[in-house]
Amino acid sequence: QVQLVESGGGKVQAGGSLRLACAVSGRTFSANAMGWFRQAPGKEREFVSTISGSGGNTYYADSVKGRFTISRDNAMNTVFLQMNSLKPEDTAVYYCAAAHRATITALAYQYASWGQGTQVTVSP
Repeated sequence: QVQLVESGGGKVQAGGSLRLACAVSGRTFSANAMGWFRQAPGKEREFVSTISGSGGNTYYADSVKGRFTISRDNAMNTVFLQMNSLKPEDTAVYYCAAAHRATITALAYQYASWGQGTQVTVSP
């Protein structure tokens, strides 16, 4: 019913940038916090960033702080992840998720819906 579709992934060299987008349909987008998670091969899924329903509050994992920026356009029902100064360790499948609540959260269990993921590959 609720659909999330990620886009913008690709292959870049270290130091480059990518901008991911997540389009949401089938729900009231502006009322809920959104998050980005990522999963590398053989690794557990990890939290990347989250943004409140209003867009007024954000939070980042230490590994991406200062390099990534999360934002949202509620009129377009879309959340973005601007990724700068990319490193090889950023290589992963990136997943967009919609939370049950309006407040930011880094806890995966508080996210009700998930996208299919988009691949980000950063070469040395």
